[in-house]
Amino acid sequence: MFRARPSVRKLTSALIVCLGMLPGLAIEQELQLDYRINEHIVLIPAGKNHQARLETTVFQPNGQGPFPLIIINHGKDPGHPNMQPRDRFYHMAHAFVERGYAVMVPMRQGFANSTGRYQDHGCDMTANGYAQAEDIQDTLDFARSQKWIDADRMVVAGQSYGGLATMALGTQDLQGVRGLINFAGGLRDDSNGCGWRSSLVAAFAEYGSQNKVPSLWMYGQNDSLFGPDLVARMHDAFEQNGGSAQLVEYAPFKRDSHGMLASRDGEKVWLKDTMAFLDKVGMPTKVLYKVPEPPVPQPTNFATIDNVDAVPFLSENGKRAYQEYLTKMTPRAFAISPTGGWCWAEEGEDPEARALAACSAKSDQPCRLYSVDEHVVWNPDLAEKAAVTASNTPAPAPAVTGGGGGSPSLGGTVALTN
Repeated sequence: MFRARPSVRKLTSALIVCLGMLPGLAIEQELQLDYRINEHIVLIPAGKNHQARLETTVFQPNGQGPFPLIIINHGKDPGHPNMQPRDRFYHMAHAFVERGYAVMVPMRQGFANSTGRYQDHGCDMTANGYAQAEDIQDTLDFARSQKWIDADRMVVAGQSYGGLATMALGTQDLQGVRGLINFAGGLRDDSNGCGWRSSLVAAFAEYGSQNKVPSLWMYGQNDSLFGPDLVARMHDAFEQNGGSAQLVEYAPFKRDSHGMLASRDGEKVWLKDTMAFLDKVGMPTKVLYKVPEPPVPQPTNFATIDNVDAVPFLSENGKRAYQEYLTKMTPRAFAISPTGGWCWAEEGEDPEARALAACSAKSDQPCRLYSVDEHVVWNPDLAEKAAVTASNTPAPAPAVTGGGGGSPSLGGTVALTN
């Protein structure tokens, strides 16, 4: 049976469009690990007899710890789970590292490069939540065994399907876990005969009846998956059955609040209420470290942002693409190549790196950024030097590839067009 589940972690949060590529084709560009917040990947034992391994992104401050911990749990993209890229929740992780936290983002069994089997209980949302919570429990057990983690100060958060799983986890006795945070939690199933809304309400009623940890819920008014009426039903069912949950309903966020947590601008929405909740449950909230900001391309006086004719190398089709780019949300970036190639990226993590990577993949000459956010950053002198350097550089030897899983993600999909 075909089952469409658009309960995605970053529903509309990131897009890349490039020359010479087919519309709707999804690809991912790998971002480098961020040394500024000690990003690295560990494999956490999970599942029956701990035979599975969860691909887990870890961020942490400098030093030996022990650090308080937040575990952030991902949602589900449409399609097969093992095609879903590694989640980072980079912007949220950055904010928590500044406050002295270690951050773990585990990909559950069957997702991304995690081994094991994805468990699907169809329209039984209660069972789905419980099944996914098992991997979060294994992550907690692993964290408690690490000397650099403060096992008495932990919090668990989740977005979309990860939010549902987080609330299912809260039915257990969770030593050291002081709070749960549910960002747009739920799961949607549009298969025939699935009354997924009622099934979600029933799931939260069950979780509320067994709830052992206080929680904060955050849902936006323009969430395309879980609208205000459904959220009210889920929250009422949870609390009326004994659960403890503070509900924050925030104003419409960009095109779709379901992708708020993946957006650079999302911190303006979630930070204040989240810190107030964490303070209430005895978790730290004070900024302890100032993480250096990444280098940002500086505006130039080459042209105004809306001067389409000033953009070099572009054909008429490329100029139309740049005109469309000007209507997109920030953060955004537009990259160009001397061959006439172009690529723009919108929202998500590091659109500059994603636009450059995708553009370079389709061009035999170096791509450079033309525009970032509201500014032109094009420097023709630097572009000319880069082109000369590239022309004098020997071609690299062919790469030797081996077996392995999919590539890590940057936090967004890539849609491509002519």
